[in-house]
Amino acid sequence: MTATASLPKATRREWIGLGIIALPCLLYSMDLTVLNLAVAYLSRDLKPTSAQLLWIVDIYGFLLAGCLMTMGTLGDRIGRRKLLLWGAAAFGCASVLAAFSTSAMLLIGARALLGVAAATLAPSTLSLIRNMFLDPGERTFAIGVWVASFSAGGALGPLIGGVMLTYFWWGSVFLIAVPLMAALLVLGPLYLPEYRSADAGRLDIGSAALSLCAVLAIIFGIKRLAEHGLGFEPAIAILAGLAVACIFLRRQRGLADPLINLALFRVPAFRAALAVNILCFFIIFGSFLFIAQYLQLVLGLTPLAAGLWTMPSGLAFIVGSMLTPMVAARLRPADVMSAGFAVAASGFLVLTPVGGPPGLVPLITGFTIFSLGLAPVVTLSTDLIVGTVAPEQAGMASGLSETSIEFGGALGIAILGSIVTAIYRGAMADAAVDGLPPGARDTAMDTLGGAVTVALQLPGPGGLRLLAAARSAYTQAFGAIAIVCTVIGIVAAVVPAAFLRRRGA
Repeated sequence: MTATASLPKATRREWIGLGIIALPCLLYSMDLTVLNLAVAYLSRDLKPTSAQLLWIVDIYGFLLAGCLMTMGTLGDRIGRRKLLLWGAAAFGCASVLAAFSTSAMLLIGARALLGVAAATLAPSTLSLIRNMFLDPGERTFAIGVWVASFSAGGALGPLIGGVMLTYFWWGSVFLIAVPLMAALLVLGPLYLPEYRSADAGRLDIGSAALSLCAVLAIIFGIKRLAEHGLGFEPAIAILAGLAVACIFLRRQRGLADPLINLALFRVPAFRAALAVNILCFFIIFGSFLFIAQYLQLVLGLTPLAAGLWTMPSGLAFIVGSMLTPMVAARLRPADVMSAGFAVAASGFLVLTPVGGPPGLVPLITGFTIFSLGLAPVVTLSTDLIVGTVAPEQAGMASGLSETSIEFGGALGIAILGSIVTAIYRGAMADAAVDGLPPGARDTAMDTLGGAVTVALQLPGPGGLRLLAAARSAYTQAFGAIAIVCTVIGIVAAVVPAAFLRRRGA
């Protein structure tokens, strides 16, 4: 009998627990998308300054990314179920505070608390799966469900948010979290096992502070790079973050109980899986953002209609995640991930400007194909990350996995966004946009959203000409991004093939 065959199978309790674990995962991704729909409504009521509005949108993601590593390791030390339930309670309370905020500063504070609480959810749930499902095949299926729940939350977020904003006030979008977190608090103690490392040491507060500062500075710098291009502020932030990261790594080498066990990075499969994660979410985050803008600002769909048209891609991601265990049971994970990247590249190829700019049907078709291709990549890279470490280090590995996702996504938005901005501005410089007031011209030249706003304020054919020029410029930039992502998908297919071929089925 093999070691795999002798491992215990999951019972009914574990499978029910998996359904409970899906609840915070749904909410985790839903909260990342639903606020975008509410910005116009809360701006009217709270009247935030431009800086305050920026922080209302950004603070959640900043603190989420900065706390992931700490929360993953904290779960190993105090108990993963305990951390999950604490995080769920905090998330529910912070959601109520955000829903009934009476000022911009109060909403910023509530969003900050939401980010810290959300950082407990993904590492806790993923590390619990590592201990609940010891059989590799069952664990891969469970992680497929885990990944699919994030995709479902991302797809449902705009739809549910649009319905809530149609019938209720802007704060109602935050109250979606309350019944889900309440269900988790009631059912979690009944069906989720507790697990903590028996020999876990104390959490090093200095390391936690250094990791938070390093990640926040680097993510902040990358985001500013995406918004404003190369400049002094993003360069200083990224360099400062890298300097703090070096101090953090040196500190880990001298600690008996480090926040991050650097020996993990000497495991080839672990390193390669993290690299695959970064490449995958580099493509996902960047392309999703620009496709959403194309749907609304080029094709003219409402936010709710755009959300509905993105649902096929979300369903494809769910289907791909659920089919992955059956495919991975027969093929090497490396081969499945390489094939997934190749399928994703073919989806981006549909979006390239060959034959003219993509209309709605080609856009959704390409979007759906590359979502289907990337689903097994995400599932198997996550499975490899948590499966190559000992169970007592699953929280630490989960935190690193989620942090790699945040870095990959931020880099994708920054680098692909810089390409879009450069091509858009170059095309607009060649377009006939003369005759506009200086401020309006700069706004139209800067972004497509700005051009649409200016065009709506212009009387007669002038607005139509500006709108046509801006949409044509963005379409050129979008086609270039599709080509870049096609090339990245082809190159990324080599990574698992080269570094993970020794991993068996």
